[in-house]
Amino acid sequence: MRPFLKWAGGKYRLVELIKAQLPPGKRLLEPFAGSCALSLNTDYHNYWLNDINTDLINLYQALQREGTAFIEFCREYFTPETNTAEKYYEIRKQFNRETDILVKSALFIYLNRHGYNGLSRYNASGEFNVPFGKYSKPYFAEKELTYFLAKFENAEFTSLDFETMLSKARNGDVVYCDPPYEPLSETSNFTSYSAGGFGRSEQKRLAEVASRTAARGIPVLISNHSTDFIKEIYQKAQKIEFPVRRFISCNGDNRNTVVEILAIFK
Repeated sequence: MRPFLKWAGGKYRLVELIKAQLPPGKRLLEPFAGSCALSLNTDYHNYWLNDINTDLINLYQALQREGTAFIEFCREYFTPETNTAEKYYEIRKQFNRETDILVKSALFIYLNRHGYNGLSRYNASGEFNVPFGKYSKPYFAEKELTYFLAKFENAEFTSLDFETMLSKARNGDVVYCDPPYEPLSETSNFTSYSAGGFGRSEQKRLAEVASRTAARGIPVLISNHSTDFIKEIYQKAQKIEFPVRRFISCNGDNRNTVVEILAIFK
């Protein structure tokens, strides 16, 4: 099942490859859950889904708490009248000052489907700043929302630092980490998904935490670009490299191939 959110770097197309490397366990932990593409397509008994983006986690909690009534509420924002640049920027402004979590969560879905390429991006002041996407008829993902609601009825959703989360992992857990990737070049660096960014010090800290977690008997699988730096900090892990066709613009014909890595700490 596809996620109900569009998500840059989402793993829907790589689900089967990643699943093949995931060890068996009772509970799957995702410290960088994003759109939850992997968890949606696995069969663990329980899930703990975490992301540093509090707007995202608030949305998941609102859906889990309010159920189908929330889905119907979100539908109100998917009309021809709301699909204009003027209305989009009005709603984006409302989102950035909204204090009602339920309303803000519905607006997040609206912005995700009406904004450019489904990006989730914030400026230095913490304001969502993705421009209007100019889509003829943005898709309202009712089927996907309903599936998510049923799948994660009993899941735990949090917004914690990954190290804090993994310190609470226990025997029987399996961890999949999909952190912001190490950039392939300086110009491809993208760190405005959340405040503070995710630089090399964070990449190194994640590798160290993964190694410590695995030493406690809890396997950790991490995705990233296959760069010299990443391979160096993943020395203690088993590694699998594979090519990925990557969209590099909104033009579907404009793609390139990059090499990614799966590192298994166990």
